[in-house]
Amino acid sequence: MTAPTPQPPARPPLHIQMHAADNVAIVANDGGLPAGTVLSSGLVLREHVPQAHKVALEDIPEGGAVRRYDVPIGYAIKAIAAGSWVHEKLLHMPDARSLEGLPIATVKQPTLPPLEGYTFEGYRNADGSVGTRNILAITETVQCVAGVTEFAVQRIKAELLPKYPHVDDVVALAHTYGCGVAIDAPDAVIPIRTLRNISLNPNFGGEVMVVSLGCEKLQPERLLPPGAIPLLDERTLEEAPLDVVCLQDEAHVGFMSMVESVMRQAEAHLERLNRRRRETVPASELVVGVQCGGSDAFSGVTANPAVGFCTDLLVRAGATVMFSEVTEVRDGIDQLTARAATPEVAEAMIREMAWYDAYLSQGRVDRSANTTPGNKKGGLSNIVEKAMGSIVKSGSAPIAGVVPPGEKAQRKGLLYAATPASDFICGTLQLAAGMNLHVFTTGRGTPYGLAEVPVIKVATRSDLARRWHDLMDVNAGRIADGDATIEELGWEMFRLMLDVASGRKKTWAEHWKLANALVLFNPAPVT
Repeated sequence: MTAPTPQPPARPPLHIQMHAADNVAIVANDGGLPAGTVLSSGLVLREHVPQAHKVALEDIPEGGAVRRYDVPIGYAIKAIAAGSWVHEKLLHMPDARSLEGLPIATVKQPTLPPLEGYTFEGYRNADGSVGTRNILAITETVQCVAGVTEFAVQRIKAELLPKYPHVDDVVALAHTYGCGVAIDAPDAVIPIRTLRNISLNPNFGGEVMVVSLGCEKLQPERLLPPGAIPLLDERTLEEAPLDVVCLQDEAHVGFMSMVESVMRQAEAHLERLNRRRRETVPASELVVGVQCGGSDAFSGVTANPAVGFCTDLLVRAGATVMFSEVTEVRDGIDQLTARAATPEVAEAMIREMAWYDAYLSQGRVDRSANTTPGNKKGGLSNIVEKAMGSIVKSGSAPIAGVVPPGEKAQRKGLLYAATPASDFICGTLQLAAGMNLHVFTTGRGTPYGLAEVPVIKVATRSDLARRWHDLMDVNAGRIADGDATIEELGWEMFRLMLDVASGRKKTWAEHWKLANALVLFNPAPVT
């Protein structure tokens, strides 16, 4: 007779209040808590409150502010009794914070001591950047060539890659850009510079190879003009022309002719990449993109604060860290401008927020369109509450710079990369900014991954980490369980990053080869 599977002991009722001034807290227990439960404070629940959802800690009058993170996340549509479940249908969302009269570079954090002596094993590039992987990337100028390129990549992996053991992978930089785009319209440059800068990501070793159709609007020379590739600056263009396979060339007779041409060109790049070796480099060479997706109310309690602590460690080590997602920080713009290192940085953030406000208004929506059914099921009532939990990924360091969408990061430290909140568009733009390592937190769960960089996945809840044990790399739910502190998890992630960057460890997304498609942010019209 099979013994029953041992079950973890039931935990006492647990609620988490983020600030002493808050009048709501979230329920932490798996499955939530039933009506009649007595909390440690003596408060009795009037109804069942699901896990991660809010309970009123005191009577809240009609029109009264509901406070979490010591911020009004909404106003009560009707009176809410203490012990009641507080959800989005009971709240009126606050108006967006005006972009006028914001605090500008007013927060002067004490300077934290440098974090020295931490290194990883990376690939040093000719332009001085460092890769965490050694990958051949094949750039596409237009979606039309995606099928041919993917067919060729599969053959390269099967037939050529085994001959070059020091090359980690071959990836096609497939995307949805096509000739319908009004290529000279205002803001049409965003997807073009995005694809250009992705092609130059540090994980690709300066080896640029392009597959073109031939008749597309985005010609190879427009995508990668002379001087765009740092390695070509060391040689004349006659010695090192842009390596392009054009499918419409008359030399190509039949499909296999195109495929073999791609394979032939790829082998030259593989040979050069295979000669590269890892070398010890300081942790300051990390360029880390932090992002959250499938968020829940635990995101701002466990995973994101731990990432924020780790962000501070990385900044102290001299690394570059990018946080993003315009609509998921828009409601905390006053916090961000106050933390700007200079007034110029604050003004740059304001410009990006104003541009995005205008972009949303053109589509007759606002920031409230951000939250998903899963976010709400996970306890997030609206975008204000979601934003407060998202911002904490940025830690406490001064914000040293702003990266417009599609641009490359130009300095170290904590940077705000202005991207949409879409997981795939945000990740794509962080790749363009030069990211060589990605950290992604999730509460509801998502198998998100990128082929171009390692993605470390962080679960906000222990139940998710248990169920998705072979998809989540870090269980930040231990913080809510009382089994680890934010600081302990932050250090754990910092050390894991160095191991993953060095190739000593693979993430689960790498293990399963889970990779989402690149999605270009294109605000230009399509004709």
